[in-house]
Amino acid sequence: MSSSINNFPAYGQRDTSYQAAGKEQGLRKLSTDFYAFMDTLPEASAIRKMHKEDLALMTDKLTLFLTMWLGGPQKYLEKYGPVNMPQAHRHLIINEAERDAWLLCMDKALNQQDYDESFKDYLKKQFRFPAEMIRKTSRDN
Repeated sequence: MSSSINNFPAYGQRDTSYQAAGKEQGLRKLSTDFYAFMDTLPEASAIRKMHKEDLALMTDKLTLFLTMWLGGPQKYLEKYGPVNMPQAHRHLIINEAERDAWLLCMDKALNQQDYDESFKDYLKKQFRFPAEMIRKTSRDN
């Protein structure tokens, strides 16, 4: 049986994380804020160069991926097809600095969201696993 707080199921169960994030609209804001930090933080300049100038497609992909990843509708699959995040990034050179820059952008974007603090903490911890898996499968490792 899952633990719950205030009679809500724990994050990561069914669509509770998707709901806590404000559904697709909330995740689109998170994704937009994430890429705004990537676009402006000096620490993120190396990972920003891994993207095209126009970030609209990446913002949509991140939004729909997070929607799916957090238990919402499978719109990413419908629009872009299946994806294995570590394999999708394998062609890039991603070491600790690049991983940490990505996490810094995401942490700052999460801090700007109107999410419960416990949900922000939960997501910050959850993002560390795929970030590390991507680092481990990049071509420089």
